[in-house]
Amino acid sequence: MIRNGSMALKRPQDMDQWDESIKDLPGAHLLQTREWASIKAPIGWQPLPCIWIDDSGVCQAACMILKRRIRIIPKVMEASILYAPKGPLVDWHDQELTTRILSDLKQIAHEEKSIFIKVDPDVTVATGLPGSEDEVVFSNAKDIQNNLQQLGWRYSRDQVQFRNTIIIDLAQSDNQILERMKQKTRYNIHLSERKGVVVRQGDLKDAPMLSKMYAETALRNGFAVRERRYYEHVWKDLFEAGMLQFLIAEYEQEPIAGLVLFHFSRRAYYFYGMSSETHRETMPTYLLQWEAIKAARKLGCEIYDLWGAPDEFDQKDDLWGVYRFKNGLGGSVVRTIGAWDYPAKPGLYLFYTRVMPHILAIMRYRGRQQTYQELG
Repeated sequence: MIRNGSMALKRPQDMDQWDESIKDLPGAHLLQTREWASIKAPIGWQPLPCIWIDDSGVCQAACMILKRRIRIIPKVMEASILYAPKGPLVDWHDQELTTRILSDLKQIAHEEKSIFIKVDPDVTVATGLPGSEDEVVFSNAKDIQNNLQQLGWRYSRDQVQFRNTIIIDLAQSDNQILERMKQKTRYNIHLSERKGVVVRQGDLKDAPMLSKMYAETALRNGFAVRERRYYEHVWKDLFEAGMLQFLIAEYEQEPIAGLVLFHFSRRAYYFYGMSSETHRETMPTYLLQWEAIKAARKLGCEIYDLWGAPDEFDQKDDLWGVYRFKNGLGGSVVRTIGAWDYPAKPGLYLFYTRVMPHILAIMRYRGRQQTYQELG
């Protein structure tokens, strides 16, 4: 335990109450949950949970850090890296508190003998497209970024999560949400219904079919995926934890598209969507999104996060087609400060950040080849 004024940092060994402790914190996120840390453990990520408690015993901030051992030079040099996906969870408007949290995270990086620690909290820089009439810039975001820099953090070259996203306000009525959608999107939703597409809730028996369809979608659209058993493992754990729903679109009782809906602390997430080559003219992905919105509202969620938008809002961006589809659903673009690193070992950090992108490119290539083999 580290004490500084009225705040105490605790590093609990028992995570049974973790989700309950963080669910009402600012920025509470699925990727900061106990379940997400447990999913990452079998692939080499050790959870290092941290909470900051005030004198009255109330949790004021939290951070689920994941630690991974890496080999710099096989059999000669090993080190570790730390990553807090979508953390820390703290009121970023409170500079004194965030300074304390960021300073403690730096100390933890040194104690764990890590090359660096990466954070990527949901701190909004602006909403709306850059330069548009709807753009709203949050002036305090610059102060937060300046504070990070003054404390020795630097903007990361490796943005693990999407820096920008699109969110839908679920506090609106069904009619209001539909009215905000693009006319073509509304048309395609109704077209799908008229053509007889039916959306049902799935269960774990559907996971192998959905993972295969997701791999097919990835190959068709040219994005990298992990091996299928990884997704089935993630979906199983979160489904059993009550944090996931499978939505499956069927045409004449044949599954033709799917959507995996995650939810935690009044927020729903669209991480994975998949579709087959058959019956695409029935527009099942549009109806799936509409059913996902209604399902999220029934779950008590206030926000539907469509998870991912271009870094640069330019038609040349690889995500532009995905953005157009999501933008048609009538949500708001949210731009964040992205991921920041604190280099605890500056020399190794420089080596790691320059070499690792090449390693990742090789891994993605191998992943695509393995997916081809699995589907073959």
